[in-house]
Amino acid sequence: MPPPPAPPPHGPRLHGLRFAFGTLSVLPVEVSRWDREAARGGMLCAPLVGVVLGGGAALVALVLLLLGAGPLLAAVAAAAVPAVLTRGLHLDGLADTADGLGSGKPAEDALRIMKQSDIGPFGVITLVFVLFAQVAALSQLYGDSWARGALGTVVSAVAARLALTLAARAGVPAARPEGLGAAVAGVVPVRGAVAVALAVTGVAAAAGAPLGTYDIPRTALAVALSLVVTEFLLQRCIRRFGGVTGDVFGALEETSGTTALMAMSLFLQP
Repeated sequence: MPPPPAPPPHGPRLHGLRFAFGTLSVLPVEVSRWDREAARGGMLCAPLVGVVLGGGAALVALVLLLLGAGPLLAAVAAAAVPAVLTRGLHLDGLADTADGLGSGKPAEDALRIMKQSDIGPFGVITLVFVLFAQVAALSQLYGDSWARGALGTVVSAVAARLALTLAARAGVPAARPEGLGAAVAGVVPVRGAVAVALAVTGVAAAAGAPLGTYDIPRTALAVALSLVVTEFLLQRCIRRFGGVTGDVFGALEETSGTTALMAMSLFLQP
């Protein structure tokens, strides 16, 4: 009788973490498994990537403020760090999705446009306004208080990755049979996605508590609004392209993070 197979060197949770950090950041993490189970764990762990990237961005912004920089420069740094730590992957996806949605062509042609390496006018315009919105919102938050700026930086990064968890839920189809979008489409059980969303919203609200009782609902509302907006975009992409792609995931991530920042900057005062 042959000996039983050796147990895997790492448990499924560790494989999920590796998948999340290895695909959603440039951090030196080796992805050892690309199967659906690892993808499921990775998408469930996606908000943790936001904690790390957002925390790093907030740290850089706070160091600049300590060195005498103004809120605007701190905001630029806070917006730039996540882009650097993802090699602009999600921004590229946002631009490509904007080109696909704006092309007005059938789904097959729109997907071909999205796959091209160049960026069209819709993508450029979308990138400009989204980055301006991020910097403007962060500047207002850091101008109000360093703590609110740091909180907004981290919460927006986490909300951005939470959108990926929800977009990878069961029932959401892939637009193509290949690519990262197909690898993660539909891997997360609906109950798991809802549980992660509720947990993230609750933790975000608790993180706002030290700044005052008003910041508890304000932070939770920012996360909730980000998810509502990205759900509209997700459904639009499903109708337009027939499902999700890696570019669509990038667009959802940037849309969610930007919406959370705008919400937090709009509701600074009771």
